[in-house]
Amino acid sequence: MKQLLSLFLLLSCLLGPVSAEDGSRLWLRQSTDAHAQITAPRQSPTLNIAVRELKQAWKGLPVTLVLKKDKQLSPEGFRIRQVNGKLTVTSPSETGLLYAAYHLIRLQEMRNFGKPSETDQEITENPAYDLRILNHWDNLDRSIERGYAGKSLWNWEELPGTLSDRYEAYARANASIGINATVLNNVNASSKILSAEYLEKVKALADIFRPYGIKVYLSINFASPMQLGGLSTADPLDKDVIAWWKQKAKEIYRTIPDFGGFLVKANSEGQPGPCDFNRTHAEGANMLADALKPYKGIVMWRAFVYSPTDADRAKQAYLEFQPLDGQFRDNVIVQIKNGPVDFQPREPYSPLFGAMPRTPQMVEFQITQEYLGFSNHLAYLAPMWEEFFDFVKPASLKAIAGVANIGTDTNWCGHPFAQANWYAFGRMAWNPSLTSGTIAEEWLKQTFFDASNPKHAPIAYEIHNMMMESREAVVDYMMPLGLHHLFAWGHHYGPEPWCDVPGARPDWMPSYYHKADKQGIGFDRSHTGSNATAQYPDSLCHLYDDIRTCPDEYLLWFHHAPWQHTMQSGRTLWDELCYRYDHGVQQVRSFQKKWDLAENYIDAERFKDVQSRLKIQARDAVWWKDACLLYFQEFSGMRAPYEVERPIHELDDLKQVKLPIDNHECPTPKMLNERR
Repeated sequence: MKQLLSLFLLLSCLLGPVSAEDGSRLWLRQSTDAHAQITAPRQSPTLNIAVRELKQAWKGLPVTLVLKKDKQLSPEGFRIRQVNGKLTVTSPSETGLLYAAYHLIRLQEMRNFGKPSETDQEITENPAYDLRILNHWDNLDRSIERGYAGKSLWNWEELPGTLSDRYEAYARANASIGINATVLNNVNASSKILSAEYLEKVKALADIFRPYGIKVYLSINFASPMQLGGLSTADPLDKDVIAWWKQKAKEIYRTIPDFGGFLVKANSEGQPGPCDFNRTHAEGANMLADALKPYKGIVMWRAFVYSPTDADRAKQAYLEFQPLDGQFRDNVIVQIKNGPVDFQPREPYSPLFGAMPRTPQMVEFQITQEYLGFSNHLAYLAPMWEEFFDFVKPASLKAIAGVANIGTDTNWCGHPFAQANWYAFGRMAWNPSLTSGTIAEEWLKQTFFDASNPKHAPIAYEIHNMMMESREAVVDYMMPLGLHHLFAWGHHYGPEPWCDVPGARPDWMPSYYHKADKQGIGFDRSHTGSNATAQYPDSLCHLYDDIRTCPDEYLLWFHHAPWQHTMQSGRTLWDELCYRYDHGVQQVRSFQKKWDLAENYIDAERFKDVQSRLKIQARDAVWWKDACLLYFQEFSGMRAPYEVERPIHELDDLKQVKLPIDNHECPTPKMLNERR
């Protein structure tokens, strides 16, 4: 950041016309006419890609690629040395050399690494995790659950015969940021994906991804032996079921020798699982792990479970999985969402992390913005993930997964700035110690701004600040102070804190979480309530359990606080709630002003796209603020502070808003303009 600040100069003049862009090149926008001198140890599909990328983009010193075993390097790690005007890149693997090539290009875009005038230097990189994986929630009909950027990339009807150029472009983009695995299909899986017909289609994709160091995984339906194999049961201890899975694993690896393994959602939201047969999650995971073990495959078993009858949904994953610690096979990884409920704009970390010391664990982040405005809102998520790693040490995890935000939209992610979340996930999966600010700077310099042009620096500084403030702004105008799950029924886009669907599960209703009444608001998870605080280590348990010491950002997550409760600011809870909602609205309006500064520095296509989405976000922020404060005011009976902007809606009108969307699409500007 200091380096960026040192470059900032006062604006002196406008730039000339900027070339048209559609966002399809993501952060790989380098020129393709460098024709650098590159030497490689041999030819292979992967090395040929590394050489091609450097030849097209590298403008620095000649580069020699060397395959060399080094005990200080992981299989995918690399070392870059610049000595006496020569660059040498070493790695134990071809994939490591490919990652090194992309890293060199990134450094060039950032600070022109590799100039002859620079002093001798050395860079060593090792990934923090062996498995850095994208989870696609893509369905076989090309719809995407929580997908807001078009259809699924995978055109199953045309595979394996017709191969889109986007498949290789997808692999290239992932390799450039160190992602080395992908789950192709939705965790709410169709058994059809395991049929011989579809395995041939999966093979076609695996063959494209392989030279880029990317392995393919599949989400499976636990009842596949019944649905696909015609068995009468899917009991994981049944000998016929065990045999069916072993035969299926053999078939898969015969077709795709480097297949990675399975991702499993079981006994959650109606999905079948071992508990249907009075077996444990460990018994179900171990049966699959045994089938994959001969081929070095793994099972990622999701801990996203909850019971409709439990007093506190936030406790469920811990209650079901913590007693199973030490019972899972060594090729099973328990995959846990970052928070204990469901990818909310802010949650405390899931207490299951660290509570199973004898079980490999991995974190599941959500890159797609299911609860953060879909692809209409700017919400840079790296600060959220950085916040998670403040509590959960990266070394305690075995792997890292992210629910993808990628679709067939020309710019891949819908919102141009949503690309930054895909990029940030890859960079943080490679190195969790990278700061969100550093990653944002990298992305901006590779997508919108020229690091070598001092006239870009002041604008880049403002847009960088906008990115860094964006997630907190969303928290403020949606659900500040620990509020959560106030979303509309059926799609999670807009506010509906009053939602009440007859016969629906209580834990699908916002009132289950906010519990607003005349006395106060918030979910009591202290020792006087559900006692969820007891699931955390003692130091955090004591901090969160006492309303006097609980941090403001988690107050209403852990406490049902009186409206007159005195906050750390000295304000009452009601006043603080009003100020936070209003602050979120004002922040988004400031983003509009900051973005307008960039008009003469960015191509018109992407500038107008972001400008249009910021207008939507500003209107949505007011919608959230008015809906929540007007509704909660019915309980508090208190006036909003004088300084807070007055509502422009009536509560009765807001209660009539019903967007005609489901969980597969993003509302259009026309829908949002007609919502009243």
